[in-house]
Amino acid sequence: MLRRFWHAVAGVSAAVFLTAPAAAQTEIQWWHAMGGELGQKVDAIAAGFNATQKDYKIVPVFKGSYTETMTGAIAAFRAKQQPHIVQVFEVGTATLMAAKGAVYPVFQLMKDQGLPFDPKNYLPSVTGYYSDSAGNMLSFPFNSSTPVMYYNKTQFKKAGLDPEAPPKTWPELEAMAKKLQASGVKCGFTTAWPSWVHIENLSALHNVPIGTKSNGFDGLDTVLQINSPLHVKHITAMGEWQKSKIFDYGGRQSASAPKFYTQECAMYMNSSAAQAGVRANAKDFEFGVAMLPYYPDVKGAPQNSIIGGATLWVLQGHPKETYKGVGQFFNYLSQPEVQAKWHQETGYLPVTLSSYELSKTQGYYTKNPGTDVSIKQMTLNPPTSNSKGLRFGNFVQIRDVIEEELEGVWSGKKSAKEALDTSVSRGNELLRRFEAANK
Repeated sequence: MLRRFWHAVAGVSAAVFLTAPAAAQTEIQWWHAMGGELGQKVDAIAAGFNATQKDYKIVPVFKGSYTETMTGAIAAFRAKQQPHIVQVFEVGTATLMAAKGAVYPVFQLMKDQGLPFDPKNYLPSVTGYYSDSAGNMLSFPFNSSTPVMYYNKTQFKKAGLDPEAPPKTWPELEAMAKKLQASGVKCGFTTAWPSWVHIENLSALHNVPIGTKSNGFDGLDTVLQINSPLHVKHITAMGEWQKSKIFDYGGRQSASAPKFYTQECAMYMNSSAAQAGVRANAKDFEFGVAMLPYYPDVKGAPQNSIIGGATLWVLQGHPKETYKGVGQFFNYLSQPEVQAKWHQETGYLPVTLSSYELSKTQGYYTKNPGTDVSIKQMTLNPPTSNSKGLRFGNFVQIRDVIEEELEGVWSGKKSAKEALDTSVSRGNELLRRFEAANK
């Protein structure tokens, strides 16, 4: 009887052993700011990696806007509930760098895991933005973009302009805008992200500093320089153009897009990553993509534009074995096929040189004219200390200050010089607060 009992127990144990599930996957939380269709593509990337192995499971979690995602991650770290990976937009770089003990630098992570990670594989303008003074990359490039100019080829033809010859300079843009208006177009051009396009990238394209200390790369004791003669000249011109609708303001971020979609404005400046949206909404006209205009009387212009978008930062505080999974995921993201697919489906830059070459050999740029404009503009010249990007603390708030002051110009309440001088003084106050908090 007893013998039969132990045989039965042994049989049950064997059955349990044979049917026991495999060891549970280690979940890796990835907080991001990609909503809508971009969010679906993020989910697809995670699913693609998860299908390649069984030890780790990337769990993407949408956390709202870029600002909400970054501030949420910082709050979560303080509460010891941080994700493993967080997507942070480019102007949050200084904030993450200053978060002592919170960040696991990507170059160190990949080295610790024995995984390949060569900054030379990435576009120079990308590596420069996200590296420390020793050239070590601190975060993983994911979705990088740069502003370009979209233009209505159909309206260009109607106005007697060559649809294959968009304006290269600001004087050319002004002249073409007047011809477009004479043909019945209400507005010459509008813009998204005013500070990013008309202050930050204007500076880089003309090799003019945004601030001292190499645009903040060389120290926290930096001050803004966005009230230079070039800045005043450009914003003065835009203020005058607003009166005649050569330029027409449509709001912050991408609020101006409908002005281009409805053909109210013939030209539109926004991120290269906005191309999918433009393509989807340009239903009744043909559009083209061109580089941002520059002032021909500025020596050396155009230099190169700077990036926007975001990178992936790794946060400390998790068990060591989970970081092996993070490293493997970044290794997966580095594959040319993965990067090229993301680039081609979204309009973001191909951040690795190999994914750019793969896209070329696949015929993507031939089949989709204009999709390589952003890459050409970013790589016009090797980045300088004025054109590799910016690293200012509290820059999210500083951008809001700049755009608030610019709105005073568009409404005719302030001169360009007054608005830019005030932007500098108010912005410097925010820089001093950041410096004091991070000494």
